Amino acid sequence: MGGHFDISALKERLEILEQEINKENFWDDYENANKINKEYQILKKKILNYTSLEETLDALELLKSELTLDEFNKELNNLNFTIEQLDKERNLNGEYDYLNCYLEIHPGAGGTESCDWASMLLRMYERFCLKNNYGFKKIYVNEGEEAGIKSALVLINGENAYGYLKHESGVHRLVRISPFDAGRRRHTSFASVTVTPEFEGVPNIEINEADLKIDVYHSSGAGGQSVNTSNSAVRITHLPSKIVVACQTERSQLKNKEIALKVLKNKLYEKYLEEEEQKKKALKDTSKNIEFGSQIRSYVLEPYKLVKDYRSNYESNDPDKILDGDIFSMLDFNLKNIKK
Repeated sequence: MGGHFDISALKERLEILEQEINKENFWDDYENANKINKEYQILKKKILNYTSLEETLDALELLKSELTLDEFNKELNNLNFTIEQLDKERNLNGEYDYLNCYLEIHPGAGGTESCDWASMLLRMYERFCLKNNYGFKKIYVNEGEEAGIKSALVLINGENAYGYLKHESGVHRLVRISPFDAGRRRHTSFASVTVTPEFEGVPNIEINEADLKIDVYHSSGAGGQSVNTSNSAVRITHLPSKIVVACQTERSQLKNKEIALKVLKNKLYEKYLEEEEQKKKALKDTSKNIEFGSQIRSYVLEPYKLVKDYRSNYESNDPDKILDGDIFSMLDFNLKNIKK
């Protein structure tokens, strides 16, 4: 543990961050200050967990002959909890694991079936965020013609959001009795999920306005008061890279454009990193293996119930619970067992 965490190096870094935070003009640059403060809190928590482990071990060694059985068991439980926290820190040690993330969903071939499956996945992640105190902001949702969604992009905010969700990237397969088939036949549907970090302070990216094709249109919605009657939704196509981003979450066209440009810049930066040889290996397994036919996980509702992740061999006989957002144990298992 000590070799992995290098506590002396973490403390040195913490001191540097404290010096930055204590400067009078620290909050003048809010975005940079927020980034530094976030790193400071994460480092402080790591050091506290490690220090707690050392103190508990020392106390047990000194008092082992004096402790009652109940006292010893209590200290042992505290020790196990601290070790679990440190193990979590060890698994969440990727360069971008602590960041927020964008999660994108696209249905595969199959029309209404796949669109409905994509909406089920969107609901699963939304319920997960609700149950675990993660922020969940819909940037763009393109509704299906009959049911479900054609595409969706959401921003998930919270500690280690990317670290926990990065292994969700890939093709997700559903097997069920179709609610859209009068013959009650079994159907297989596919949808792809892509998870990327929300990079902080994106450098090296300049966007030329001449390279952008910007379209505005009415925001889609459920009807009634939720429909925006002005052209507030924005779609931006970056012509050189063919990357398309859209935003309809705000009523202001200007604000939607601002958010869409931020997402575009994030995607271009990811592309830049992937083109760098030293970064390519770190990102390719978690964000690019989304070819149909190479699914990472199956959710079987008929003729039996099973969720199986093919990379970690995680299995659950309760797909209904998982589709209702109870996926933390699966995410944690995958974090520990999927090879980086």
